[in-house]
Formats: sequence, C-alpha cells, structure tokens
Amino acid sequence: MNAPIFSNHGCRLNMYETEAMKELAGQSGLTDTVVVNTCAVTAEAVRKAKQDIRKLRRTHPQAKLIVTGCAAQTEPETFAQMSEVDVVLGNTEKMQPATWAGLAGDYGTEPVQVDDIMSVTETAGHLIDGFGTRSRAYVQVQNGCDHRCTFCIIPFGRGNSRSVPAGVVVEQIKRLVARGYAEIVLTGVDMTSWGADLPAAPRLGDLVLRILKLVPDLPRLRISSIDSIEVDPALMQAIATEPRLMPHLHLSLQHGDDLILKRMKRRHLREDAIRFTEEALRLRPEMTFGADIIAGFPTETEAHFENSLALVRDCNLTWLHVFPYSMRNGTPAARMPQVNGRTIKARAARLRQAGERQVERHLAAQIGHIHSVLMESPTMGRTQQFAEVTFDQPHPEGQIVAAEITSTSGTQLQGRAA
Repeated sequence: MNAPIFSNHGCRLNMYETEAMKELAGQSGLTDTVVVNTCAVTAEAVRKAKQDIRKLRRTHPQAKLIVTGCAAQTEPETFAQMSEVDVVLGNTEKMQPATWAGLAGDYGTEPVQVDDIMSVTETAGHLIDGFGTRSRAYVQVQNGCDHRCTFCIIPFGRGNSRSVPAGVVVEQIKRLVARGYAEIVLTGVDMTSWGADLPAAPRLGDLVLRILKLVPDLPRLRISSIDSIEVDPALMQAIATEPRLMPHLHLSLQHGDDLILKRMKRRHLREDAIRFTEEALRLRPEMTFGADIIAGFPTETEAHFENSLALVRDCNLTWLHVFPYSMRNGTPAARMPQVNGRTIKARAARLRQAGERQVERHLAAQIGHIHSVLMESPTMGRTQQFAEVTFDQPHPEGQIVAAEITSTSGTQLQGRAA
C-alpha cells in the first residue's frame, strides 16, 4: 500500500491546503491515490492541470485519481468528463475530514462532490503547523473574496470572504514559534478584508498588532499580498512602529491607468497607489514593494500600457509579478474587445524588463550595508525586504545572521557575516 501522491498548482494558499490535505488523507488511512490541487487564475493554469492529470494517470495507472482546487470548483464538469479522473472535490469538501474518511472507505458515493462555494460562511477549521521552509511558515488567516474584478474567476472558486478569528491565529503562531520558526507569513485570498465578518469587524492592522503583542518571541512577521486602498490606520501604525513587521509589501495593483482600473472594477486609482507607496516609504524608508500587474487587459491601448510601465517607477516597485491577460469565460472582461495576443506578450515582456531593472537597482543599493538575513539553507537566506543573499560559509538553517552585502550576482546579493 502506497501513501497518496499530491500535485499542487497555483498560489501559496493552495500549497497550504495541499499540506492540510496530506494530513487529512494520512489520518483517514487513504492509500494508492493521486490528488491534483488545481488553479483557475488563468486558462493556461487549467490547461497545465489537465496536462498534469494525464501524465499522472499514465505513471500511476492503478491509482485512484482525485482532482480538487479552484479549477475543480469553477468547472467540475470539465474534470468529471476526463477519463483519467475518478473523483472531483470542491474547495470546501477537500478540507473536511469526513470527505477523506469516505474516500478511504468505498471511495464515497459521489464522483463529483462540489457544493455551492458561495454558501460557505466559515473558514475550514483544519490548521497545519509548519508549512513552508524550516525557517519560515505560512499561516492562513482568510479565504475567499467579496469583490468582483471583471477579469477574475477566483471568487467563484473560493467563495465570499471568511476570516480566521484572531485568537486562533495567535495560538497557531505561538505553536510555530515554539517549534523554532523565525518568520511567519500571513496569507489569504484578499488579506485586507480580514475581520469584516467577525464580531466588532476588526481590521488586518488590528490582527498584526495583536500578533506582535501576544507573541513577543516571534522575530519576523510578514504579510503576503494586500489591496493598498483597503489598508487601515492600525496597519499603517504597525508599518511605522513595529520593526518585527517586515518592510516588504506585495500590492495588488493590476494596472496603472485609471480608465483600465475602472474597467477592471478595481477600487483604487493610479494616484491612490502612488500616495500609499509614498506614505509607506515615509513611515518606513527601507520598505520595498512587489506588485501584480496585468498586461494586455481588454481595450488596453499603448497609452494605457505606458501608464502601467510608468507606475513601476512612480510607485518604486521592485518585485513584479507580471500576468499576460488571460480571458476567463464567464467574466465581464471576456465580453470586452480583446487585445491581440502578440501585443499582450510583447507588453508583458516590456513590463518584466522594467521589473528586472528595478531589481538590479535595489540590489546594487544594498552593497556595503548590513542586513538581517534569515537562513533558508546553509548558504542562502533572505533579507527583511525578501532579497536572496548567498554566503560562501555555511550558517544554520533558521538562524538570523547579520550580514554585510559585498556584491550582487544576477538576482541575488552576496554577503558575509558581519
């Protein structure tokens, strides 16, 4: 009897849930099974999931093959019709112990177990300890999204926003710190909506300040992607006053032109993004920013695109995640006039080049400075701003090393113990 094999696609939250599913499957006694946790963010992501399913079926012809994740949630019939697939699970079902207990028995009674994700009002109670590297762990604090950006299908895969109560988050972080993790990363689908569904409607900044107060032994707290227009005063206070909150924020900006932002149904305008980054840098001069930017959104002209290019410098962005627009059937953007595919590809390449120049500029500016580096392997760690640093001499994993930056090499810094 062989332990289940898991194949993960997509975001950090999917990776987190894959680790949870491993625990649930192990507790149920499930064996000889392949589980594919899919992503639906682009049509290409769905295509890759199908390709992976076919490959896994060829290499494991006798195994039970289960498909779950956002693509399974949004288009279960697509995967149910694949001859390689035995069972399709929704995003809610995959996190329930009863589902895995049923699968370990007679494989359940339903080949498609996908309920209405919009009816879900609570996060799954299953929390894992220790997903990530031996130095950094990820903690899910929120799931789902209440917004309806015109290009995005994810709310229909994840449902409406649900928050994990602060007390539950704090207790999990305490356990992780006791196990030796030096950095915790808070993760979710729409992080800045955390708390809206909880009693008294606390905000993300309240959660951050509470964690830092109640877990004094936590050396480093990091926040994953946020929507800058929804940042609350408490989070700005934490940015200004809490050195254990890492000076690195990933922003869900998506575009740099006001007309395109309105057609995307985003909640901010260009000047809002610039104003936020300027204020964050005023409060924390060492702050760095990453950002998601879409190239080739429907109706995007060259002038619109130039505003996105300019935003890279205007917001002092460093770590870009560039997404060539991918049409998702059923979204409002799919009904808008589309941009030529070659044009999309070329604009995405230009954005990536702009991002590479920003990374080079950031790395060069660090030479001669002392950085606090969390070791992820004996010879590689990351600064508080998330830049990679390599060392000639090994250091213990999980240790925070004071390092002088001596040079750069590609997208990495090179350092030595200070």
